[in-house]
Parts: sequence; C-alpha cells; structure tokens
Amino acid sequence: MNFCETAYASVTARVAVARQAAGAPPPTLVAVSKTQPAAAVRALAACGQRAFGENYVQEAIAKQAELADLALEWHLIGPLQSNKCREAAQHFDWLQSLDRPKLVAPLARHRPPARAPLNVLVQVNVDDEASKSGCVPGDIAALAAMVAAEPRLRLRGLMAIPAPAPDPGQRRAAFGRMRALFDALRADHPQVDTLSMGMSDDFELAIAEGATMVRVGTALFGRRERGPG
Repeated sequence: MNFCETAYASVTARVAVARQAAGAPPPTLVAVSKTQPAAAVRALAACGQRAFGENYVQEAIAKQAELADLALEWHLIGPLQSNKCREAAQHFDWLQSLDRPKLVAPLARHRPPARAPLNVLVQVNVDDEASKSGCVPGDIAALAAMVAAEPRLRLRGLMAIPAPAPDPGQRRAAFGRMRALFDALRADHPQVDTLSMGMSDDFELAIAEGATMVRVGTALFGRRERGPG
C-alpha cells in the first residue's frame, strides 16, 4: 500500500477501536485537507473518504472546481469572515464554525434554494482561549435558536477545538464539558445530532466522551508544509 492507503487504513482502524470501546455508533471522519493539494484529496477519496474539511474559503473553492467530478462533502471548519458568507453558503455542505449572530442572516439569504439547507455547527470556545474562535458556552442557546429559525439553515450541533494541553486528562475533561453542552442543546433542539471534536492526536479521547464527528488531518496526510499540524 502507498502512504495514503496506509494512513487511511490506520486512522479508520483507530476510529473503529475507539468507538467500539465507547459502545458508540461510528463517528463521521472528516479529513482536514487545508493546505493540501487537490491531488492529495483525490488520492484519499480513492481510498473511500468522502468528507473533507477546509479552513479557507477561496482555497476550498479552487479545490472543489478541480475535483468537481467527485461526489465529495465539503466542510468549512475555519473561522468565517462576514464578507465570505455568500461564498460559504454557496459552496459548502457544512459550516462547523458559526460563532456569532451577525453571520446567520447572510448565510441563510445566500444559500441556494436548489440545494439542501446548509448544515451548521455552533463553534464553542470551551477553554476560553483568547486566540481561538468560538462563542462562550452561555451564548450557545441564543445562537442555536437563530440558526434553527432559518429554513435555509439546519442546526446540527456543536464543534470545539479544546486547548492543546499536554495532559490527556485535561483534554478529556474539555471533551466531557462539550458533551454536557451538547446534551443540554439537544434538550431544546431534539433534531441536533452532531458533536464535532477531536483531531489527529486526541480523537480517541473525543470519541470516548461522545464525539459523533472527528476532524483528522496530519494522521491522514502527514505533516503540512505550512499552517498548524
């Protein structure tokens, strides 16, 4: 097997072991393809991967054009600038990084009527990091209600990127806090079904705490030439 095939087999095996240990349904694997060339996405798609996560709208649109012959699912996982709402609404299947009210109306307004509603996750700054995007936990309910009120948007759940603490116990605790917030959101919005958390070095911990979606980049593609690992 080549690197791509080996990496994909390794990650999917790790996901399977983690979810079996947790007694949970299989989580969705999102391959984080930011800064990776379209050829790398195509190679991973040939292994069976279908969901890909991008941080930058323009970079993603270029890849989508090059890979238009493939039936892929595109997730915007990076911070969204208000002037990119139109393009995000038109070109993505999921927005995982909604973090403020001013984005809701333009996203709904620009979502093409011919497409299914845009799947939306509210990003939560669970560790209150000044350098990280996401709303504070206390703002989840109001932001979720705004999304749920828009017919062209579909509220799916929550996303978080906990602080990269060296102690796995600290990260697991953050995932546990996210699970509690997710359960509280579901009490008000029973249709909510997605808790996106966990990356290459901690997705097993996230699955143990209830993640239904994990975002994996380095373990699938190798170290990037630029950007965070």
